Amino acid sequence: MTMVEPQTTGTGRVTVPALEHLLGIAIPVLDDGFVRVVDYLGGDESIVQAARVSYGAGTKSFREDRGLIRYLLRHAHTTPFEMCEIKFHVRVPMDTWRQWIRHRTASVNEYSTRYSVAIDRAQRTDPAAWRVQDSGNRQGSKGFLPTEIGETLSREEAELQDAIHAAYDRRLELGVAREQARKDLPLSTYTEAYWKLNLHNLLHFLKLRMDAHAQLEIRDYARTIGERIVSQWCPLAWEAFVDYEQDGLNLTAAETEMVGLIAAGRMDEAKERALALNWIAITPGKTTIRREGKEFAEKLPRLGLTAPW
Repeated sequence: MTMVEPQTTGTGRVTVPALEHLLGIAIPVLDDGFVRVVDYLGGDESIVQAARVSYGAGTKSFREDRGLIRYLLRHAHTTPFEMCEIKFHVRVPMDTWRQWIRHRTASVNEYSTRYSVAIDRAQRTDPAAWRVQDSGNRQGSKGFLPTEIGETLSREEAELQDAIHAAYDRRLELGVAREQARKDLPLSTYTEAYWKLNLHNLLHFLKLRMDAHAQLEIRDYARTIGERIVSQWCPLAWEAFVDYEQDGLNLTAAETEMVGLIAAGRMDEAKERALALNWIAITPGKTTIRREGKEFAEKLPRLGLTAPW
């Protein structure tokens, strides 16, 4: 891990050269979206400075800064991460923005279609990108439809979006109020917003929205923010986040007990324990895996283990 040395401006403000080079640059996401860094406050140095405030500057070697940041994140000492803030300008489809705005820990100002004409762009789906509903997850998708079916769906999508926007334009031409003319616009219509939050809350957003279970579109935005921006802004904090949160493995008390049984080869006992935990249900000729059991089984390959059912 290479430390990115912070610098200070003439006013003494901490700056991060790698992020300075990204300021104002729109990083593309989806077919017409983007993420742009508008401004930021602090960096890795600000995290360790806040953590050390009770006893002064202390030692300042790279190794100790890195170790301190990792300790703070590992033990959920989150306040020092709140000393870093960042402001984004994002362009995102409205359906994706609905999920995004559920994270209520940011300051937000969104483009208003009451004051302004709606953005004349809607997200369009590539014929190979139409996803199939996951039969085991009511809110998720799994796999893709054949491209030949997708070509028909994409053509119908384009025709529908064009027709709706044409109707919207006609309403405006006839003098209909913008606040009413917009009511039939599709959720695929792009919106824009300024989104400002601290690093602690941003990492929580990224943990949830980079997860494989998150919707693909918002995952694309989260990966762009994390891998292209946060990794440059606070590289030590990002390294710790990837290690402990993104790529780490959390086990509940019950899961830890089950891992011990499986690792010891006590598979019959593990299966009985899974039944008692209601992770599985067994009827004649059939074993039903419930959600918690499924989630546990998904963790086992990373430990070189398999479920006992």
